[in-house]
Amino acid sequence: MLLFVASRLLRAALTILFVMTFAFVVLRLSGDPALLIMSVDAPPEAIKAFRQAWGLDRSILEQYLAYITHAFTGDFGKSMRDGRPAIDLVMERVPATLAITLPALALKIGLGVPAGIHAALHRNSLTDRLTMAISVAGFTMPSFVLALLLVLIFAVTLGWLPASGADAPINALLPIVTLSLPGAAIMARFTRSAMLEVLGQPYIRAASAKGVAWRRVVSRHALPNAAIPTVTIVGFMVGSVVAGAVIVESVFAWPGVGRLMVSAVANRDLAVVQAILLVIATCMVSANLAVDMAYGWLDPRVRGAGATR
Repeated sequence: MLLFVASRLLRAALTILFVMTFAFVVLRLSGDPALLIMSVDAPPEAIKAFRQAWGLDRSILEQYLAYITHAFTGDFGKSMRDGRPAIDLVMERVPATLAITLPALALKIGLGVPAGIHAALHRNSLTDRLTMAISVAGFTMPSFVLALLLVLIFAVTLGWLPASGADAPINALLPIVTLSLPGAAIMARFTRSAMLEVLGQPYIRAASAKGVAWRRVVSRHALPNAAIPTVTIVGFMVGSVVAGAVIVESVFAWPGVGRLMVSAVANRDLAVVQAILLVIATCMVSANLAVDMAYGWLDPRVRGAGATR
């Protein structure tokens, strides 16, 4: 078990390091932030001084080594716009993002899993077909289209809800619904597929043939075995709670990490973009690590296989 956990922790650390490196290199190769922040009309001396002040005049390797060295001490750089620590700017926005993403995550699971189970237990029924039709429509519709559609219906036409801002708790309702519906649709489809696969296994038929009550067969045999692939989807959703809010926060003018990322990319604020990508990567890696741990708990065969690799 210890070897299993250690291998997963090492993989998580290497993944985060790779993301940090990739983001650093790509951002440095995508253009000169001095020309955007200072403008192309700025005197050459001012642009040169800006580059020297922020270390942009050094080679990428020298910049990277300095960045990694400082990162291990908790210093992830400062914003080129206001000089504040980049990680502080990001963490200030995290509560606002969690205020819409955590309820949305709960709705994804709370709506999607029961809908998928019900559809699987009533395969080819009208309920099953209706659930799958709604699911297809839900996860194929782009989030910005869904967001604009909800604004058009509930804010513009009906006038029930505000279209943007974060002045009151009710402002979070439309962003939460926008984030939750596609995820609930995906959860429903994957849960249904996992349940149907398990329900077709010989041990399910054997339990039914022995006279075990169908409710007990489902709760004691089908649901636990269908949980493993479902846990995978939940892990992906937990890990992408921050990344998935980028478009929604922009549409609804919600002051979270996603909106900060859009403005930081537009302003070429490298340290802030790197800090946001680090937070997103950490969330996704932590979620995947939790999924691996859940696998080891749900199925000891997975734990044994991971320890032997």
